[in-house]
Amino acid sequence: MRYSGLIVFLLLSFPAFSQSGYFEDALRFSQSNPSGSARIMAIGGTQWSLGGDVSNIAGNPAGLGFFRNSEASLTLGYSDWGADTRYLGQNRNFNTSNFSLPNLSAVFANPKGPLHRGAFKGGSFGVSIQRIANFNNEFGYFSDQIGDNSIIDFYIQDAFGIPENQIESFGLTGLAYLTYQINPVAFDEQGNPIANPDVYDSFVLDNPFQDENVVQEGSSSQISFSYGANFNHKVFVGASLGIRSISFASRKIYGEEFIDQPLRNSTLEENLFINGAGVNLNFGLIYKPIDYVNLGFNFQSPTWYSLNEEYEGRMVANYNNFYFEQEDVTLGREEAFTDLFLSSYRLQTPLKLGGGATFFLGKNGFISADIDYVDYSAARLNSNDFNQGPDNQAIRSLYTSTVNYRVGAEAKLDMFRLRGGFAYFGDPYTSSNFDRSTTQISGGVGVRLSNLSIDFALVNQKYNALYSSYQVLDANGNNVGPVTEINNSIVNGVLTLGLSF
Repeated sequence: MRYSGLIVFLLLSFPAFSQSGYFEDALRFSQSNPSGSARIMAIGGTQWSLGGDVSNIAGNPAGLGFFRNSEASLTLGYSDWGADTRYLGQNRNFNTSNFSLPNLSAVFANPKGPLHRGAFKGGSFGVSIQRIANFNNEFGYFSDQIGDNSIIDFYIQDAFGIPENQIESFGLTGLAYLTYQINPVAFDEQGNPIANPDVYDSFVLDNPFQDENVVQEGSSSQISFSYGANFNHKVFVGASLGIRSISFASRKIYGEEFIDQPLRNSTLEENLFINGAGVNLNFGLIYKPIDYVNLGFNFQSPTWYSLNEEYEGRMVANYNNFYFEQEDVTLGREEAFTDLFLSSYRLQTPLKLGGGATFFLGKNGFISADIDYVDYSAARLNSNDFNQGPDNQAIRSLYTSTVNYRVGAEAKLDMFRLRGGFAYFGDPYTSSNFDRSTTQISGGVGVRLSNLSIDFALVNQKYNALYSSYQVLDANGNNVGPVTEINNSIVNGVLTLGLSF
C-alpha cells in the first residue's frame, strides 16, 4: 500500500478521506489529450464527424468507411511543458522537453466498385499505435519566508490515536516517529506515565522554510484495431478494440529548514512507479443527411486497467546534537526508510459520449465541431492489497462530470491546406473556488501531393492547478497546509507524413 503524506490534493477545503493517493491515479489515468495526426491536432482534435483520417482508428472508427485508398502514416512530435509556480509570493519556472512518436498508423481500404449493387459499399481495417497522455513534467517551489506550519504538524495529526507500539508501521508518520520528529506524550497532566500512549507532539516548535521538487515521467499509449463500413455513402459505422499501456514514475523531495531549533533540517524523499495495461471498446456512427454535412456520434467504453505499483520513502532529520532527555539520547543525523511496497489494483475509468458535425464549404474546406461528456466521479478502484473504499469515496466527492468541446476549420488552396482550432476541457473537480479547466489553441499547414501528404501542427494547451505538499486540518476541517499555484503551458509540435497506396 502506498503511504503518501505529500499529496497533489488540489482542493483546499476538502477533508482527507485517504492518504493513499489512489484517487489521484483515477483522474490522472482517466484523462487523455487530443491526439492523432497533425491534421486532426491542428483543427483542435475534432474528429467525431470527420472521416477519412488515420486518427479515426482510435477516435471515431466509423470514419474508416470514408477511405477509398489504403494509407500509412507516421507522426513525429516534440513537446515543451512549462510550469510556473507561485508560493508565498515567490515564483519558479520549469521546462521539460520531450521527443516522441505520437502516432503510427495504417489503414487497409477495401471499397466496392462503382458498379457494385447493394447498400454495403465496402470498408477499411485500421491499426495504430498512439500516445494518449504525456506525464513528463517537473515543478516545485522554495521560499525564503517562513511557512505557516510544518509537515511535523501533519505527522502529529496523522498519528493521533495510534498506539506507540504500532506507530512504526504507519508509513511516513512512522518514519517521523523513528527520526524523533514526533514523540509520544508519555505523561499525563498529573505527571503519571502513560502506558502505550497514542497522542504525540514535538519538541520542534517554530515553523520552517520549505521547498519541494517533483519530477514525473512516463506516458500512456494505445494500440487500436478498428474497422469502419460504408453503406450507400450515407451511413458509416465502425468499432474498435483498444489495448492501453501505462508507465508512470514520480520522485518527490520535500525539505524543511529551521532556525534556532533542535532540528536543523529534514528531508523526505518519495519514489513511486506504476505500470500496467488496460482494454476498451469504441463504437462510432457518421451520417450524411446531405452531401455537405456529416453528423457523428461516438461511444467510448471505460478502460479496464490492471496496474502494479512500487513505492518507497526515505526520511532524514539533522539535529544540532540535541539531547532528548525523554529517550536519553543525543540526536545527530537520524534516517529511516519505509519498506518497498508492492501492490496491484484495478481501475475502471469513466466512459465517454461524443457527438459532432462537419459542414463542408464545397471544395474550399470545412468547419467541424465536437462535444463530449465525461463523468470522472464514475471511476472506480478495486484491490486485494489495500482498502479501496476511502479512495472511491474521494473520487465520488472530489470529481464531477465535464462537457468538453472542440471546433476547427480547414481551408483548401490548391494542394495546400491551412488549419486552425480551439478546444475547451471542463474542470473535473467539484470545487468552484479555483478554475482547473483547460484551453487549447492550435493551427497548422499541410500539402497534398499525388500519393504523399505532409502536415504540421502547433498546439498550445494551458491550465492551472493547485499543489498541496501535505495536509494540516484546522478546526473546521479545512486544509491549511502549504499550497502552490501552478500555471501550466504545454506546446506541442507535430509532423505527420502520410503515404497512400
